[in-house]
Amino acid sequence: MSTDALAEPRRPVRAGWTALLFVANLGLWLAFYAPIQVLLPQQAEALAPAGKEVVFGVVTGIGAAVSVVANPLAGMLSDRTTSRLGRRHPWTLGGAAAGAAGLAVLAAATDVVVMTIGWCLVQAGLNAMLASLVSALPDRVPVPQRARIGGLVGISQMLGTVAGTLVVTVLISGLTSGYLTCALLVLLAAALFVAFTPDAVLRAKPEGGIGAALRRLWVSPREHPDFAWGWGCHFMINLGNGFGTLYLLFFLGDAVHHPAPETGLLVLMGLYGAALTAGAVLAGAVSDRSGRRKPYVLLSCVLMAVAALLLAVWPTWAAALLAAPLLGAGFGIYWAVALALLTQVLPAAANRAKDLGVVNIANSLPQVVAPVLATPILAHLGGYAGLFTASALATVAAGALVTRVRGVA
Repeated sequence: MSTDALAEPRRPVRAGWTALLFVANLGLWLAFYAPIQVLLPQQAEALAPAGKEVVFGVVTGIGAAVSVVANPLAGMLSDRTTSRLGRRHPWTLGGAAAGAAGLAVLAAATDVVVMTIGWCLVQAGLNAMLASLVSALPDRVPVPQRARIGGLVGISQMLGTVAGTLVVTVLISGLTSGYLTCALLVLLAAALFVAFTPDAVLRAKPEGGIGAALRRLWVSPREHPDFAWGWGCHFMINLGNGFGTLYLLFFLGDAVHHPAPETGLLVLMGLYGAALTAGAVLAGAVSDRSGRRKPYVLLSCVLMAVAALLLAVWPTWAAALLAAPLLGAGFGIYWAVALALLTQVLPAAANRAKDLGVVNIANSLPQVVAPVLATPILAHLGGYAGLFTASALATVAAGALVTRVRGVA
């Protein structure tokens, strides 16, 4: 087995490699969030005007359930891949191709069933791509650089959200054109990363067959408590973020009564993005310099909880303009240090992508849980005020969980 593929990285990564990783992640998140924020809600309203919230929740929930399986499974298989292209690159490119195919299905969908099938294919493909790209951090980036590179990954997620919203609301009109443009961009981003970056080749597969590898998908909280506490924190942060953002377009229209909800969403995403970038860059640099991660996670939880409570008690456009940069700064700080922290508590180098796939369940599972819980909250537990309060509570719980991590300062 190639020691290069499993060795802890020591050589700092260069700007060119970092830029290409950034572009690949940007394409990935654009293809995720342009549909989630704009295209899927619009398609749900077009197909079922009276039940748009239910259709949107069902489609995104089923798709997220697919991602819960696809991400760790793709990660496990990439850990065992002995292609001449490397362990990760085949999954980056193949995942992008599958995701693009799903976007094409969505572009042609004329009913909710086909819409659901298309989104499930998008989730399966893009989560395979995500599993391989996230693994680049422990595969290639030494620990003293990880918060800075993790911050750039967080910025790429934000910019993917903003750029996706911009592309499908300003530059491109129509569902079909929007979906196909997203498909083209994610394919291009993946191809650039695969073509111009190295990927260490695994010379021999790990011992044991697929069955043994599947059994290793479970990471024992008793044997690896820091991994478990970090996973729990990541889950709660993403659950809180899901409560706070999943129905934002509907919130602007139905509660804030914004005259142009899509335009309002674009403004909020711009404020969110600028604050996220500043928070990620500053926190990444300071965290790497000090070697500390947990204090920055706690600060991010405070900022995000305050943002959610603002919207809960003051559902106005002015409050949204205040909450967006607070949420952005908090999420930027979190992403800058979260990936660094999580990669420092991984159980084994041979299973990096699989274990990060398990971590990514904490990204995907909230997309299943949030719509399920949001529906009764919106109907019976205070409407949007109750939903944003739930967002704040989940974020505070994330802060409590990260304090239990012992192996990282």
